[in-house]
Amino acid sequence: MTARAVMAPLRVNQAQQLQWQQQADLVVVGFGGAGASAAIEAASRGLSVLALERFAGGGATALSGGVVYAGGGTPQQQQAGYPDSRAAMFAYLRQEVGDAVSEPTLRSFCDASADQLSWLERQGVVFEGSMAPHKTSYPSDRYYLYYSGNEAVPAYAATAEPAPRGHRAKGHGLSGASLFAALADSARRQGVTVRTQCQVRRLVIDRDDQVVGVEAWQLPQGSRAARQHARLSRWAAAVHMYAPALSARLRARLQRIEQASARPILIRALHGVLLSSGGFVFNRTLLQQFAPRYLAGLPLGSSGCDGSGIELGRSAGGSLGQMHKVSAWRFINPPLAWARGLIVNARGERYCNEEVYGATLGHDMVEMHDGRALLILDRHLRNQALRQVGPGKVWSFQRLPVLLNLLFNCRRGNSLEQLAQRCKLPAPALRNSVDTYGRAARGEIDDPLGKSPAMRHDLSQGPWYCLDLSYDSRLYPCPTLTLGGLRVCEQSGQVLDERGRPITGLYAAGRCAVGVASNLYVSGLSLADCVFSGRRAAAHVAERHASHPSPQGEHPCNV
Repeated sequence: MTARAVMAPLRVNQAQQLQWQQQADLVVVGFGGAGASAAIEAASRGLSVLALERFAGGGATALSGGVVYAGGGTPQQQQAGYPDSRAAMFAYLRQEVGDAVSEPTLRSFCDASADQLSWLERQGVVFEGSMAPHKTSYPSDRYYLYYSGNEAVPAYAATAEPAPRGHRAKGHGLSGASLFAALADSARRQGVTVRTQCQVRRLVIDRDDQVVGVEAWQLPQGSRAARQHARLSRWAAAVHMYAPALSARLRARLQRIEQASARPILIRALHGVLLSSGGFVFNRTLLQQFAPRYLAGLPLGSSGCDGSGIELGRSAGGSLGQMHKVSAWRFINPPLAWARGLIVNARGERYCNEEVYGATLGHDMVEMHDGRALLILDRHLRNQALRQVGPGKVWSFQRLPVLLNLLFNCRRGNSLEQLAQRCKLPAPALRNSVDTYGRAARGEIDDPLGKSPAMRHDLSQGPWYCLDLSYDSRLYPCPTLTLGGLRVCEQSGQVLDERGRPITGLYAAGRCAVGVASNLYVSGLSLADCVFSGRRAAAHVAERHASHPSPQGEHPCNV
């Protein structure tokens, strides 16, 4: 559903004047990681829950690597022999989270981290403490604990004691499907009702500006349209990373089926509506408006990440935050050899410690260097990279881009001047970058960008090679996901209006909302925030259920 499919709210004097087809204490819009976590929490507190899902369920969570960022001394960290503390986790995340959330909220997130992981385990998600031996963007099936961000990079470790906090759910391949399956099963066991192929197009609001329900449109179960919709949605997800244009055409067909065949249902939300349908990376209009420099990236997410939940919130007066924040993933490890080379911009200047987390490199590349990133290697690193991505050593999605770029996107120079000419770089600047980097690698000076000694490499001997890994590269597409969304009260998860007042009955969680992961991305932080924010909203709805406050009785939330 695009923003055009979101209609203005249906306004009524009071909820009782409508003929509702169904009702629940909490209506969840989007059954992914955040929605499922909220549904489980609400059901466990005695609430009736109805989840409405446009597709089959899972969203970006099911497509992800299933990594949950957690620390403070989890059993898995202890099993692997890595001490950690809440204070160290907070000190590290303060550097990544910035001012996306307040210090008390971030501290609460860190303090609850180990317990949150235990909560996931009680739902059936399995974790273990097998530690990845090397820094990687995603470990193999042999390992389920790793440094998923910048924790061990010297500049960050100087402020916060490092520890591995990337807890990958146990499962074959990308673990997101296993993680979501456990959450979905737990939700259904606890009595949560899930309507799939059901699209919320507008909210219902009473005369007191309280959200009292939704108008959803559902494909008839078992119909030809429903079967075709399910098949096309699977195809769109399967081909997206390899043929994004084809995937976009399939999504357009999905919307035409929905518009032609879905039927309306009015659903009463007795105590709250939660928007948890993902971000807006597939919404070109919103990207053009808030983050136009990211339009050339490869959208990362599910077909539901089209901003529809955000637009539903806006239709009720919700305000937006961090909408310009988009994460671009320029991972250059694996192979580890690439991270030992050096990255320069279009001026031939080195600008980033190459061992940093891929989203940090991507941020610097797009925000400060016009999307340019050229990786300089020598013959030793080039050959080493080929060995490091050999069969059985890395995932196929990690191997294939490396091989394609080494074979078809690699320019060679017998001298740095020749390489500069072939890559249209200023030769003196490139020579200076390589020479300075070499001096640091030989221990003559400290590395100007703080790279670890073990990750440096002397590039003084040619021949040299240059790989253009810039943001708009066709052979090395740069995955992107949006981080901003609806502003919410950090104590309740209620959507805030332009004056910072909570909108009664309306909540947002996950990538629909501003949260812990809304500044700079770290692997696992978004999933951890989905669980945290979803459960937070459900807890507040349960409090409303218990006390039945009037709209004027809501607790103030000043942010």
